[in-house]
Amino acid sequence: MVYTVTFNPSLDYIVSVDDFKLGMTNRTNTELILPGGKGINVSIVLNNLGYDTTALGFIAGFTGTEIARSVEAFGVRTDFIRINEGFSRINMKIKNIDGTEVNGQGPTITEEMIDVLKNKLNELTSGDVLVLAGSIPKTVSDSIYRDICRELEQKNILIAVDATSDLLMNVLEYRPFLIKPNHHELGEIFGVELKTRDEVVPYARKLQEKGARNVLVSMGGQGAVLVAEDGSIYKASAPEGTLHNSVGAGDSMVAGFIAGWLDRNNYEDAFRTGVATGSASAFSENLATKDEVTEVLKKVIIE
Repeated sequence: MVYTVTFNPSLDYIVSVDDFKLGMTNRTNTELILPGGKGINVSIVLNNLGYDTTALGFIAGFTGTEIARSVEAFGVRTDFIRINEGFSRINMKIKNIDGTEVNGQGPTITEEMIDVLKNKLNELTSGDVLVLAGSIPKTVSDSIYRDICRELEQKNILIAVDATSDLLMNVLEYRPFLIKPNHHELGEIFGVELKTRDEVVPYARKLQEKGARNVLVSMGGQGAVLVAEDGSIYKASAPEGTLHNSVGAGDSMVAGFIAGWLDRNNYEDAFRTGVATGSASAFSENLATKDEVTEVLKKVIIE
């Protein structure tokens, strides 16, 4: 079973606005409401690919109720922890105004609620996969992913972490199976600007030296790089296709990599499936379906 944790899930209100004018009343041209959060996206895509998955995290208020309902409508099991005060956030994304977003804050998560989550995670068993993905509310310590990794260290669980800055760096000592920074985030960690796949490799290796077993770096239109645990380095250019929506593409890459690994236990196949799944979501108006991934797989070329 694959479990995902989203500390701060959302309802994403995704709109397009023609001829946007600052300070004026603007009307949407298109609109869509979807459950949001990196872990939730991973669960939805894994479910689309035919893998059992359970989404965990924290929800509150009427928005939390709708998040749980809509995630379950995608066919994903949920085991969210309900917070009695506040409400889950709403994120507004204006997709045709240079990716403009306004993200909500989310509810306060207490130590007692975190303990409830840890108790749930302690029920995971050998062979399970855990994905820790996305940002955390400001009320939660940036050591939380590390704390979870430490508590599960002896359970033989494959842990994937998709996070930034200290939230990511703090987990490396516990040798996560997979981390997935994008090239901008990787560059920020080391204070450099990374533009090409070749430039990414030595810095991905540095994260591997710090403990990460596999480092998957997404690069948008530049493709992706995998520095694998067995010493292999794989690179792929972005498959040809029309970009419709980049929201969730990185999360889809994580889901595809996990699916590929569970299917064949082969890093090249996992990387290929990850690249195809991330691209398929970028080429779609929503998160990738199995048929869409199958089509894009034909276009992925691995170096």
